[in-house]
Amino acid sequence: MQKRLLLLAAVAGAVVGMLCVSASAGAATPGTTQVQPSITWGPCSDPNLQQFNAQCGNLSVPLDYHNPNGAQIQLAVSRIQHTSSNYQGVILTNPGGPGASGLGLDPFLIAQFQADGYGSTTADYDWIGFDPRGVGSSVPAISCDPNYMGPDRPFYVPFTRSLLDTWLSRSRGYAQDCASQSAEQTALLHHMTTVDSAQDMDSIRQALGQPQITYYGFSYGTYLGQVYSTLFPSHVRRLILDSNVDPRTVWYQANLDQDVAFNRNENIWWAWLAKYNSVYHLGATQQAVARTFYRTEAQLLLRPAGGVVGPDEWVDIFLQPAYYQPTWVTYAQAFSDWVNHHDAAAANELIGLYQAVDSPGNDNGFAAYLAVQCTDAPWPTNWSRWSRDNWAIFSYAPFMTWANAWFNAPCIYWPAPPNRPVAINGGGIQSALLIDETLDAATPFPGSLEVRRLFPHSVLLAEPGGTTHAETPSGDLCVDGTIAAYLADGTLPPRNNSAPWDKTCAPPPVPVPPGASATTAAAKAGSARAARLRSAASRLRHSAAPAMRRLGIAAAEIR
Repeated sequence: MQKRLLLLAAVAGAVVGMLCVSASAGAATPGTTQVQPSITWGPCSDPNLQQFNAQCGNLSVPLDYHNPNGAQIQLAVSRIQHTSSNYQGVILTNPGGPGASGLGLDPFLIAQFQADGYGSTTADYDWIGFDPRGVGSSVPAISCDPNYMGPDRPFYVPFTRSLLDTWLSRSRGYAQDCASQSAEQTALLHHMTTVDSAQDMDSIRQALGQPQITYYGFSYGTYLGQVYSTLFPSHVRRLILDSNVDPRTVWYQANLDQDVAFNRNENIWWAWLAKYNSVYHLGATQQAVARTFYRTEAQLLLRPAGGVVGPDEWVDIFLQPAYYQPTWVTYAQAFSDWVNHHDAAAANELIGLYQAVDSPGNDNGFAAYLAVQCTDAPWPTNWSRWSRDNWAIFSYAPFMTWANAWFNAPCIYWPAPPNRPVAINGGGIQSALLIDETLDAATPFPGSLEVRRLFPHSVLLAEPGGTTHAETPSGDLCVDGTIAAYLADGTLPPRNNSAPWDKTCAPPPVPVPPGASATTAAAKAGSARAARLRSAASRLRHSAAPAMRRLGIAAAEIR
């Protein structure tokens, strides 16, 4: 569910059918025979992989696992081999998306664990990265209209009939473009579900000659891990899931839930900007900063920054602080520079951030995202349902509601049929480590609570009050040390079935602008709010559902 991971690629409806996977969902047909897959390894072109002496190769897998000896596609795979004598097998990683490349993810993970002092643990494994089918260096890689995210698009909010018709036409056109490319891509669009990718993971396992895998997934990668664990429970040795997708909401309802959560986190960031108004000059209260943000968005409708950044690009840029707290200072400076200077340098600053986030000229991530989400589960095809739901949420969470709606609207017209989502069952998994910050917006925290329930042998590490999504490893030894201990020998904190989670770590500290400090009054207020949040978290451990509501109130107070 990390729609805009390109900037931080190093990091990532109610259930429609509670069924086990059927043949229509892409499960392998019993009794079929598949040729044992293999990978021919060679050098990697990525300098980061080269620093770790990684090997790269391609793996042929069936386009359609119902026909394993039929048409084949290629997965790009990387391997950083173990360097210790205590070999513990392979660990597959996935950064999320769907649509994010994972081929070069592992150098960043290993480097952080080494910096933490856990290098001996990472040395026990072969680290396996891969580009999922349709993504990055895998062949074919999906592309429909590389310039779809080009600059100064029509205003997201369809407050006129003309804007509504334009966006519906754009959404229909993108879906049609996806179906009018090569025959190979058209065929692949019918086999891009999470189930297909889970089967690809098992093909990688077989090609590596391993009876089991350890898996480390982020964001959407947690759903991939859930599906793999349901389909192949005996093939899972250890399981780490950071920022968990709620399997009850794939995918229409999940995106509506995001709209509310991202609006909350944007308000939290705006309150932080107000706290440092002496630095950024954007408003002395959260409400004042919000007015500045929306006023600027309206101005960009008439005069885009640098002729490029209009209101849509503006929203896309400033979604990042609601995703990742470590970006707050960088994006605060860009916000302030444009509002307070309106010069060419400030415009170029915004343009650079927009290009990093939206990747104009390259729609592979977006196309692959849609190819998975549009076919994993049914979406409403009646526009009146979309209109009713999104206008209702926009009335109290306006920040990204319509941006998110149009991001997903091609699913209304998608050229491949939807499937039924897997009924997730973690009962066959003997241990799993779940991690999440309680104010995660991209995968709201109730998802982690649900996955903990579905995986009865899992433990959940929570960071109360944290707003960052899929952040591990990040140098927080409380979190990273828990992961390292689990990788080292399977050690996990004890499960506490009388509480909603099992271990608490403090979230990363809130950034402070260089050379700045909050006023004494603001600092005292922040400490009081933090104390209320800690108190709410403590109460939560004694009563799950009512206390979750109390934590929501406490979280709202820190805005």
